[in-house]
Amino acid sequence: MTSTPLHPAKQLKKMQARLRGLVGKAIRDYNMIEAGDRIMVCLSGGKDSYTLLDILLCLQRHAPIEFEILAVNLDQKQPNFPQTVLPTYLEQRQVPYRIVEEDTYSTVKRVIPEGKTLCGLCSRLRRGILYRVAQEEKATKIALGHHREDMIETLFLNLFHAGKLEAMPPKLLSDNRQHIVIRPLAYCPEADIQRYADLRQFPIIPCTLCGSQETLQRVQVKQMLQAWEQATPGRLETIFRSLQHVELSQLADAQLFDFASLTVDS
Repeated sequence: MTSTPLHPAKQLKKMQARLRGLVGKAIRDYNMIEAGDRIMVCLSGGKDSYTLLDILLCLQRHAPIEFEILAVNLDQKQPNFPQTVLPTYLEQRQVPYRIVEEDTYSTVKRVIPEGKTLCGLCSRLRRGILYRVAQEEKATKIALGHHREDMIETLFLNLFHAGKLEAMPPKLLSDNRQHIVIRPLAYCPEADIQRYADLRQFPIIPCTLCGSQETLQRVQVKQMLQAWEQATPGRLETIFRSLQHVELSQLADAQLFDFASLTVDS
């Protein structure tokens, strides 16, 4: 006997409750948001950042503490960027926002050879601008929309191509120690975010306006992880849990664990 599919409104309510629970747990586990915080939510127009903003707004209404939310979009002047989409959406939601216009697209196109991916330099320029804006807006936290799979993919990219065990932490202190970056979607599977974005019918802005695609390495890692998850459901959750249970004595970094001084009990 097959079950009757839930009405879309009930599906939305159920998915929102699931994501709220996962985001709330991540916030508690890593003390991401504190009373009086001014959270700068970086809104790109993709499914992840829309979901991040939406869930944080929901939590803001019910949280036992008060915190502010400011949505910030960086208009990097990619060709055909729809400039009215985000302001219209944010005004309809009555969310305080700021649109920052910086022509990093021209800079990246000038520096990066034709045919090479633009994403690395673009990301570094974007990060510097967002840090500056956070300072100007007196934001105490910068919220990014990276989810569970983003963190796992980064782990394997660094493992395969950089020779180091490094991923994306749920909470990060910037190199200059002036900014705290948080990733409240850290526990959220990408499939859940995609489903939620579809149900909410967010006005998605494609991430390929500049003509660049994700790096081939990240695409390959994503495909590998998807194949693993399909073959063994739950494997991605197990991999993510490994990021939370690190045994330094069972690895080989002599800077983090004092192997040289190991002795037996006499």
